[in-house]
Amino acid sequence: MVKKIKEEEKELDIFRSGLVPKHELLNDTEKSELLKKLNVKLSQLPRIKHSDAAAKILNAKRNDIVKVIRTSMVAGEYYYYRVVV
Repeated sequence: MVKKIKEEEKELDIFRSGLVPKHELLNDTEKSELLKKLNVKLSQLPRIKHSDAAAKILNAKRNDIVKVIRTSMVAGEYYYYRVVV
């Protein structure tokens, strides 16, 4: 008898890999503060598709901002922001 695998079980947790940096969704307050601090419009941020694996796991919607937390031996911890399209 062949066991059917649920769709949720087929998905891999990409964040378990050491190669994928941590991703977080910003709330509305953090989002507006970031745009003001950087003096940019939402359209000026780098983009990430809503169909991206990380965006799917975070359940990100269009116009959300994803904060990517990366580490570097030189710079330590630094942040990269992307808008969901």
